Amino acid sequence: MIAPFVDAEWLSSHPEVVLVDGRSYVDGRSGREAYERSHLPGAVFVDLDTYLAAPPSAAAGRHPWPDAEVFADGMREAGIADGATVVAYDDDSGVIAARLVWMLRMTGHEAALLDGGYLGWHGPRESGATTRPRAEFSTPVWPDELLLDIDDIHGQLLLDARPEERFRGDVEPLDARPGHVPGARNLPCRESSDPHGRLLPLHVLRQRLADVGVTKDSEWVSSCGSGVTACHTLLVAEHLGLAPGKLYVGSWSQWAATDRPAETGNPTTD
Repeated sequence: MIAPFVDAEWLSSHPEVVLVDGRSYVDGRSGREAYERSHLPGAVFVDLDTYLAAPPSAAAGRHPWPDAEVFADGMREAGIADGATVVAYDDDSGVIAARLVWMLRMTGHEAALLDGGYLGWHGPRESGATTRPRAEFSTPVWPDELLLDIDDIHGQLLLDARPEERFRGDVEPLDARPGHVPGARNLPCRESSDPHGRLLPLHVLRQRLADVGVTKDSEWVSSCGSGVTACHTLLVAEHLGLAPGKLYVGSWSQWAATDRPAETGNPTTD
């Protein structure tokens, strides 16, 4: 299996890969429009909301898990065939494109994030849209043991990948109320990368995860606002050879819409 993260040098030496632009924004900007203005040469666009998530709801959160056939059709439309190797990127330290990469890897496909992504790419770029011939991609069987719902996370070591100010409850721009799931520990996913979007050194990443309780033998669950950026933490842990985590799909967007208890503050920094 390909490593969860590859660099531009690796990408340049593997022209056979399918390069995917996975940009998406919560502030109303269009990821597709950003892609069409400028993208890495040969990259196709895969829309998060169309193919990597089901329609949002208070009951399931902002990015519920998609139907397997919807996901498969998105891969076919993008020209991603069974057996293809996919490298995905975004302009946000890989934390958005991580959803696609983790979905592919969890179902046995070769996929990785491009370390540095769009912002770290120093080669030529293209505009417009790149298309590939529609491909044959088998409908996956989701490994349900890795996809947890709101009633599955009680007693689990739960990591929250949101920025600390959202975890603490100081601000909440997206979901029904501020705070976090009681007992969760904060590990902001974007802080796994430097200001240029490249992963921090491995020993630093390993210590960050150890500080919140993740080792080679841990059982743990990754969460965030809606189950997207949490996938980056899952990929980082795999990259380090640590215990594989599970995903709380609905994450805070689901929990916050209920009357379940919430906590504010951060015991590790207060």
